[in-house]
Amino acid sequence: MAAYIIGELLEVTDPAGFEEYRRRVPETIARYGGKFVARQGAIERLDGQWQPKGLTIIEFPSFAQAKRWYDSDEYRELKALRLRTARTNLVLADGL
Repeated sequence: MAAYIIGELLEVTDPAGFEEYRRRVPETIARYGGKFVARQGAIERLDGQWQPKGLTIIEFPSFAQAKRWYDSDEYRELKALRLRTARTNLVLADGL
């Protein structure tokens, strides 16, 4: 069953560093069978108060595979780079 990592971009504090993260992360995602479903495209609020500045959705073959990527050596350095250069929220959700 597919699983999804959903990331909300709150604020970029270091644009050059965050651009490096954005450039390097796709290769690590692909190694774990993941693919971008949405990546910082247009957003229109339809209901409620949620108004993310940026939204990313990454699909993985399974919940376990998404966790493998997130906890991987390949992503560890990039995760630290993301945390230094931006404020984000991330969740992992099972698909149907």
